[in-house]
Order: sequence, then C-alpha cells, then structure tokens
Amino acid sequence: MATTTTLQPRPGTLVPGQRTNPLPAIPWRDPHSVPPEKLAEFIASLQQACVENPDNADLHTCLGMAHAMNYDVYRSMDALEAARRIEPVNFLAQFKYAELYYRIRALDRAEAETMRALELAGTTWELSLARRQLSEIRRLRREGTQKPTWSKSLKVPFIGFVVLLMAISWFFMAWK
Repeated sequence: MATTTTLQPRPGTLVPGQRTNPLPAIPWRDPHSVPPEKLAEFIASLQQACVENPDNADLHTCLGMAHAMNYDVYRSMDALEAARRIEPVNFLAQFKYAELYYRIRALDRAEAETMRALELAGTTWELSLARRQLSEIRRLRREGTQKPTWSKSLKVPFIGFVVLLMAISWFFMAWK
C-alpha cells in the first residue's frame, strides 16, 4: 500500500514530549489590539534581528507576519520569500506565504502554495491548519469571491441615460 508524502513526518518533528518553539515570543495575541507605534517598534527590532541572523528563516517568517499585520504586502512577501529560500522545508514560512496569497485573493497561487505547505506539514496541528486553509480557498473558488445579485432591471437607468444624452444634444443644437 503506497503512502503519500503528505502524511509522512519529517525526522524529528513528531517526538513525544518534545515541545520546542523556534519562533521568538510575540508580545501580543490579538493583532487588532496592537498600537501602530508598537507594531513599528516590533518590525524594526525584527529587521535588526534579521540583519544580525541572516540565515534564520523563523525570524524572516515573523518579520513577514508583522509586515502583513501592518498591511505592507510587498515587504511581507519579500520576507516570507526570503524565509522560504533560507529553509525550503519550513512549514510555517510556506504556510504564511500561502496565507498571504489567500488574503489578497490570488486564489490559484494560494491553492498551489497551500498544497506545498500541506506536503511540508509534520504534525497533526500543521496538517489541520493547511487543510482548513485549502478547504476555504476551494470554497471561495467554487462560490466565487464576489457574487453580485442583480435584483433590478437595467431598463430604467438605460432609458434615463438615453434621455439625458438627447437633452444634452438638444441643448448643444439650440446653443449654436
């Protein structure tokens, strides 16, 4: 029976009793409660940490997340791409990169990047995060990101537009 690479753990990721967090402690839990000046300070300290530790993918991932919280998509994408380049098998960097595409509604690219994150998932928590995001992306693609409902006819606005054009042309003809 063949197994997929999605369900095969990476060495050292599913060790019972071992709980390591490679990411620095983030001083808040709710991103909406962070004042802009505190976020700017945190971004500056993360940028400095990235300069001091250029090979640390986790710091670049945190920097990308902080830029995303600051609504700076391009800098966020640059930081997350750097994290993926430094450590290509880093689940969080890949997942956050895919999530950024999901949030800007580039759904085709978000689905492809989330599939890659699903392949990198090494714990059940990571699998559930990637599957949930993939499910949401597919739901949005199926239902469409915008579904305007037309409940009114366009006859009245069209007739009004024609009458307006006729009145303007009559005015210009009378003016000459």
